[in-house]
Amino acid sequence: MNYWISEAMRVGGSLVFILLLFILTTVLVKVEMDTERFFSVTMATIWFINSFGAVLQGSLFGLVGMFPQKYSSIFMSGQGLAGTFAAIAMLLSIARNVDMTSMALGYFVTPCVGTLFTFFCYLLLRRLEFAEYYLDKSGKYEGYTTDELLTVESSAVGNDKLNSHTNASVASSPNEDGALQEGKVDVTKQAFVSLEQVEKNQAKSSVIEVFKKIFQIWVMAFCVTFVFTVTLAVFPAITANVQTMYTGDWERYFICVCCFLTFNLNDWLGRTITTCVRWPRKESRLFPLLVVSRVVFIPLLLLCNIKISNVRHLPVLFYHDAAFTVIMALFSLSSGYFVCLSMSYAPQMVDGKDAETAGALMTFFLALGLSIGALLSFPLRILV
Repeated sequence: MNYWISEAMRVGGSLVFILLLFILTTVLVKVEMDTERFFSVTMATIWFINSFGAVLQGSLFGLVGMFPQKYSSIFMSGQGLAGTFAAIAMLLSIARNVDMTSMALGYFVTPCVGTLFTFFCYLLLRRLEFAEYYLDKSGKYEGYTTDELLTVESSAVGNDKLNSHTNASVASSPNEDGALQEGKVDVTKQAFVSLEQVEKNQAKSSVIEVFKKIFQIWVMAFCVTFVFTVTLAVFPAITANVQTMYTGDWERYFICVCCFLTFNLNDWLGRTITTCVRWPRKESRLFPLLVVSRVVFIPLLLLCNIKISNVRHLPVLFYHDAAFTVIMALFSLSSGYFVCLSMSYAPQMVDGKDAETAGALMTFFLALGLSIGALLSFPLRILV
């Protein structure tokens, strides 16, 4: 999509459609309709919101990839902060005993305000001298490359025409008008054939270039995929079913505090740490090994006090709430840290002109990890 639709259209258009869909969902909260119909309409709007969100996220990762590395870390940190905000909103809803209608209204109004604010910030971005420096640098390179390519193509077509004219002149005398006319037709045909060949070569080269970039960033692509696979395999499908060892009001807050708030706070902290500490380096073989080592969190969390059904297949080794909270903190801290490093390292492993494409490709592998992790959560629930 990066090759056919401009960045401004992808980012601005996605934000506008997401805003309109959130406004529609907010209005429907106050419209009287049966539960099944409201659920169906909401699921449909969520499907479209996620579709536009995928385009937006890929475009923003590509955009951030054109800036220095620390801005990629800040961008990822902002995503973690969004999860923390949602967890705090959930905690406040439980504490205040808000009715379902007011709760839903608050949940839908908030993203409307946030999306509108984001849209205005994006419009302001192009007016910042600092941002223009990095964005124009990439644009100038692309413009230069395009002009150079067109010049080469025009020269090739011109040479074909010149050669054809020469051949036609030699083959025919000035008095042979029919032969001369036939030579002109041949020149036109050759020109069209040359242009078609150039377009085919461009399409092939674009596909080849994409695979070359994937080969250059394959380590970071594997890391971000594996991190999200491990994370989504147990969170929240498994962790949301952990039971507290205490009774009373704490039962209402346990999952919100020890699962969602703990995860999002530490995930945000892990992402934020990368603005100051970046270890291991992107060239280090230790980096993918540490990412793979996170798989140890899956059995640790499965051995917590989880209750999904009346029949349990695995023993419980971690009954105490504190044990579960500590495991969740380390699990989420490492997730945020390694995801942020992977996403910020990838654009540095390609040429500056390809940083935007590398960032967009990493979004695909991020989504791949989310999908694989979500699929793995089903058999893991049965295993417990």
